[in-house]
Amino acid sequence: MKTSLLSEMENRKVRILGIAPYSGMKSILEQFASQREDVELTVFVGDLDQGVNIAMSSIQSNYDVLLSRGGTAQMLERESSLPVVEVEISIYDILRAIKLAENYSEHWAIVGFPNITAGVHSLCELMQYSPEVYTIHNRAEASETLAHLKEDGVSMVLCDMVTYTTAQTMEMNAILITSGMESVSAALDEAVRLYRTCSSMMAERRFYQDILRESDLQILVMKENGEVIFTTVDDSRRDELIALLSPEIPDVIRRSVTKFFKNVDGTLYACVCRSLTFDGRSCAVFYLTSSSVPIISGKYGIQYSSQKETEDVFFNNIYNVTNIDTDKLNEVSFPVLLAGEPGTGKEQAARMIYSRSLLKDHPLITISCHLLNERSWNFLINHYNSPFNDNDNTIFLKNVTALSTERFQHLLSTIVDTSLCKRNRVIFSCDCLPGETIPREAVPLVNLLSCVTYYLKPTRERSDDLQTLCALYLNSLNQSMANQIIGLEPDALRQLQEYDWPYNYMQFKRILSELALITRTPYILADDVQALLEKERGLAAPGGGTAARSSSGSVSLDLMRPLSEITMDIVHIVLAEKGGNQSAAAKQLGIGRSTLWRYLK
Repeated sequence: MKTSLLSEMENRKVRILGIAPYSGMKSILEQFASQREDVELTVFVGDLDQGVNIAMSSIQSNYDVLLSRGGTAQMLERESSLPVVEVEISIYDILRAIKLAENYSEHWAIVGFPNITAGVHSLCELMQYSPEVYTIHNRAEASETLAHLKEDGVSMVLCDMVTYTTAQTMEMNAILITSGMESVSAALDEAVRLYRTCSSMMAERRFYQDILRESDLQILVMKENGEVIFTTVDDSRRDELIALLSPEIPDVIRRSVTKFFKNVDGTLYACVCRSLTFDGRSCAVFYLTSSSVPIISGKYGIQYSSQKETEDVFFNNIYNVTNIDTDKLNEVSFPVLLAGEPGTGKEQAARMIYSRSLLKDHPLITISCHLLNERSWNFLINHYNSPFNDNDNTIFLKNVTALSTERFQHLLSTIVDTSLCKRNRVIFSCDCLPGETIPREAVPLVNLLSCVTYYLKPTRERSDDLQTLCALYLNSLNQSMANQIIGLEPDALRQLQEYDWPYNYMQFKRILSELALITRTPYILADDVQALLEKERGLAAPGGGTAARSSSGSVSLDLMRPLSEITMDIVHIVLAEKGGNQSAAAKQLGIGRSTLWRYLK
């Protein structure tokens, strides 16, 4: 049987499990693997402990070789019984990152493990180039080094993944040194070579794994620290079950054998658990059988997020687009009002306040006021299980002025009567028209609740920051889209700095993403920027620019169009005549303010 398996393995494709520290590396790996006849590749995104946990929970799924990068690869070598191949960081990778960093207008430095800084020193000696370079050996050294650099005025670092994530938690900008196509191709070659030398050992391992996989039970084995060492749980539920069962490990090990039930998104799991010893250490083994139970639907417009979920969204956006001092803000418990034009990053700012607060271990509850229907509004105001009746959470009332006047007054009354701001951290946001700092409708909220107010500047007022923002967001796009863009042509940058950005950072990210998608050169071209901005100017005009004002002051409309487009022109015309006053415009049009807001969005 084993001889048959060995013969089969020597003639089939090599099954590689890739653990990429960022999504762009995942894309490059998949691209190269699709061009080869001798490999079958599955890639997950995860770094250090997270990446190791993903790998250890997946290695039973017929993989032959593990492939990763940097510190994650080194950790996998210690923890996994499968052979591990490391994607090296080449001189070309370092050079591309340095060229991208040269677009950054402020003080920056290079920080990394020896496998990076050794290459940097060699490259700089060859190019007669002298950047600031600092070598670290672990996460603690990364934190210490970054703290010193921040005190010395360094605002951005060029670095590896460990330093990249550490810099984000310290509110420093960072550009990740990504692995290029040459490094990935060489790693796949090495994985195939390594596998051919280990076929006999893996055939035996595969044989026993196949026996376990035929069982009707789903099995999950974890160490005392929650690390997964074996599982047959389906990928679709694996992370949820690991998070759900990890707190049970001490009790399972202490009791030796136990049984309980867990409900995961409508599926009821019966768990029979026991303690076993592996390599001299106690482990918890969970044997799971599942059955369906009715699913309870969520409430429309109300979303619960954990600290990890919030930070995942926060760190995958342009970092630090606001200048809010979260340390000082979180020293007090006053409610906060975030005001600014649409697209200025108010929701991002709310996430940043939450993730730095003392309540970050409790949920962030986002209530999107423009999405609340009658049922969700009644749940919010009247139900005993409403988040307004809970304590010690962060409640983010998004776009609060989108509520009708009646609901807005009802909300204020509820907040005051229930002492909501004393029992929870409350953050509000509202959209402003150009020239406003706080909408008139939000003034009663500020006065009644003594809100701390922050105005987020529109993008057009931060043209000097655009070069820095472009460098940071292009680095993020390089990671997610497998690009190697290192900057913009000078005229391309000038055009972006001179553009009015009517939809602010939301529009900025969309335009940069589209430019990155169409760019096939190391630099974004001025002609591409010009063409895209001309299209944006057409979109930004009310109704696509189809309404015109005559010399007499009357407004002419092109009626040979769909009713929806004509309606939009009328809405913008009335709003302009009312000086941007949305309440007056809504009254003139005979519609509610929330309806007007939806038209404008």
